[in-house]
Amino acid sequence: MNREESITFAKKYVEDVLSFFGINVDVYATADEDVIELSVPNTYLSNLLIGKNGDTLRSLQFLVRTTLIQKEAELTRVNLDVADYKRRHNDRIADQAEKWAKEVLDTGEAMSLKPMNAAERRVVHKVLADYSQLTSESEGEGRDRHIVLKKISDI
Repeated sequence: MNREESITFAKKYVEDVLSFFGINVDVYATADEDVIELSVPNTYLSNLLIGKNGDTLRSLQFLVRTTLIQKEAELTRVNLDVADYKRRHNDRIADQAEKWAKEVLDTGEAMSLKPMNAAERRVVHKVLADYSQLTSESEGEGRDRHIVLKKISDI
C-alpha cells in the first residue's frame, strides 16, 4: 500500500468505525512527513470518542496504526484528533511546562513532574529545549515514567 493509499485507507477506516456509532462525518486526512494526520470534527459524541483523559482516542489511534501495519502500508504512524482535543490538551501542557521551567529557574530546585504518556512528555521536552539553563530527563518505567527538570548549575 503506497503513501496515498495509506492515507485513504486510514481515513476510511476511521469513518467506518465512527459510522458504527452512528456518527457520519467526513474525516480530514493529510500526511505530515511520515505521519498520517486524521482530524474528526466536533460532534455530539465527541466526548465519547475522546474518553477519559483521551484514553478512547488513543485506543482508536492504536487500532488504525495496527491495521495499517497489518496491511503493510507505507505510512503507519498515525495522529488522530477529535474536535481538536489533542491540540488544546498539548497547548495546556506547553503552557504548564513554561510555568514549571520558570519555577525551577527561580528556585534552583529540581522538580519531578507527574507521570505522563509519551506524547505529553514529548511536548514538555520540546518546550524545555528552548531553555538553555535547564535539563529535562524522563525517568521511571511504564505508567510511572515522568520528567525531572533541573537547573544547570553555573560552574
